Amino acid sequence: MTELPAITREVEGSRGRYVIRLDGAEAELTYSISSPTLVIADHTGVPDAFRGMGAGKALVERLVADAEAEGFRIVPLCPFVNGWRAKHPEAAAFFAV
Repeated sequence: MTELPAITREVEGSRGRYVIRLDGAEAELTYSISSPTLVIADHTGVPDAFRGMGAGKALVERLVADAEAEGFRIVPLCPFVNGWRAKHPEAAAFFAV
């Protein structure tokens, strides 16, 4: 399996995203900042160039790691993020459900 490039976090105002770039393609997880303690994960997009590489999983895990480090909780509006949450009960403390 190809190793994923580093995940970049971009924030502009009340919107943000985590991005992985590879050969001109981007995988992303977008979110809205509701408050300093609440983030709404609204979309995860992984193009075919990333299929089978675990890019979506890596993006969610980075979001959860940042929630733990920065003290915010996640509203998993995005179906992919919500599916990951359901499979990882150990991360329940980082979600506002």
